[in-house]
Amino acid sequence: MTKHLEVGIRVPVEPNNVSLKRIEDLCIKCGKCRDVCSQMISVGGHFDINKTMDTAICINCGQCILTCPTGSLVERQDWMDVQRIIDLGNKKVVFMTSPSVRVGLGEEFGLPNGSFVEKKMVGALRKLGGNYIFDTTFAADLTIMEEASELIDRITNSKPLPQFTSCCPAWVKFVETYYPSMLNNISTSKSPISMFGPTIKTYFKEKEKLNIEDIVTVAITPCTAKKYEIKRPEMNDAGKLEGKDNIQDTDYVITTRELAKWLKALNLDLNDIEESEYDDLLPKGSGAGVIFGNTGGVMEAALRTAAYMLDGKNLPVDSIKFESVRGLNGIKEATVRIKDMDVKVAVIHGTNNAREFIKNGIDGYHFVEVMTCSGGCIAGGGQPIHLSQDMDEIRKARIESLYKDDEKSKIRYSHENVELKKLYEEYFSEPMSELAEQLLHTSYIDRSSDLNEDPSIYSEPTKIIEKENVNTSSISYVCIMCGYVYEGDITLESDDYICPICSVGKELFEKKN
Repeated sequence: MTKHLEVGIRVPVEPNNVSLKRIEDLCIKCGKCRDVCSQMISVGGHFDINKTMDTAICINCGQCILTCPTGSLVERQDWMDVQRIIDLGNKKVVFMTSPSVRVGLGEEFGLPNGSFVEKKMVGALRKLGGNYIFDTTFAADLTIMEEASELIDRITNSKPLPQFTSCCPAWVKFVETYYPSMLNNISTSKSPISMFGPTIKTYFKEKEKLNIEDIVTVAITPCTAKKYEIKRPEMNDAGKLEGKDNIQDTDYVITTRELAKWLKALNLDLNDIEESEYDDLLPKGSGAGVIFGNTGGVMEAALRTAAYMLDGKNLPVDSIKFESVRGLNGIKEATVRIKDMDVKVAVIHGTNNAREFIKNGIDGYHFVEVMTCSGGCIAGGGQPIHLSQDMDEIRKARIESLYKDDEKSKIRYSHENVELKKLYEEYFSEPMSELAEQLLHTSYIDRSSDLNEDPSIYSEPTKIIEKENVNTSSISYVCIMCGYVYEGDITLESDDYICPICSVGKELFEKKN
């Protein structure tokens, strides 16, 4: 008997998947998860589960969760662990918030799609007990400084081109699995949260005179793949610097939906929470950092700074809005004139579109942005679910909200972030310095052996087969207070397990047959 149903029925999910899980009793085998994985993500149908030793290939994007009509597919819940740490009170909990959360969180509390709730969100995190609240847009500016410097190094020193962005961990894993020959083209610059984690546990630690063991970093993101990214074994550079390899750079990832559940479990309504500002040691970043959440945003932010690095002067404000890389077209291309050079770029969202782009040839491009989720991070696998609404309209509302915040920003270029300049002066020295390479850059892994076959043969989705009833040997428990179904082995996870929806204890769960 195989461990999974045929991939033509539904997406197979491994029990040890760090991003998501399936509640078996809720699955109606409708095939919606199968469709999004094969058609938009281009993973389903691109591996033979018999050849992969009955092991699922997954890039952790969580798009299957957004399509599941019964709540059978859910993200792994980590907020309860953070709550326990806060309750103990012996650690400094540092929250860092991604741009897309502030245009998605309000939807969980009845606000219009795309509502910009940044100050309410910060106030909510203070109410939950965060000791420090930082904006990941600061680290997005840091990523741009490193990534733009790397791009210029590649162009001027004839290194592998095009340079592909590295901010999307699902995309990185996609390349590692299906296109390992392109790994030298992926920027070595870490994503913003994976730069922020080690910066907090080194520079910030020294500023605040803290011990690295006493800091817990929690990223609030729209992305389920970030739960996987922070657990990659190489993401422990701050610890390695201090000879403590067991310390992760980022300890927890909480999605937008999880944050909403956390607040509701404590009877906190976002609408009623007092607004607050970010802490100012590592303050809010530039407008360029804000638009990271949009498809095309990383490219646009990088071009603003790359132009300055190449030409020694900023692009005029009226020309930093790169319309050609904005919008919801799956593949967008542009040629940008910088100084005396034509820089050819492309922006892609949806890894199915990335497959098509790669198939057509990557020669001649200088810089390519890829995001796995349609619309970018604003539609990540951890964002609010809208099964009966027009998702394109929701994506547009969230995208426009971030662009409006960029337009209102006093600083719209990453390289003009005053506190970022101070960080380089006091700590990293300059982009791509030895210390920057150690803490802010990374390497990648050839995962093609996971396919146990030449990946080029999987060009067509697996044939869809009719759904069928399949018995499962797993045991489920139902919360008698709210109806949440827990599926696991013989017992619940631990003696102090609490319901992720209503927070009642293990004793109020009943076994289901």
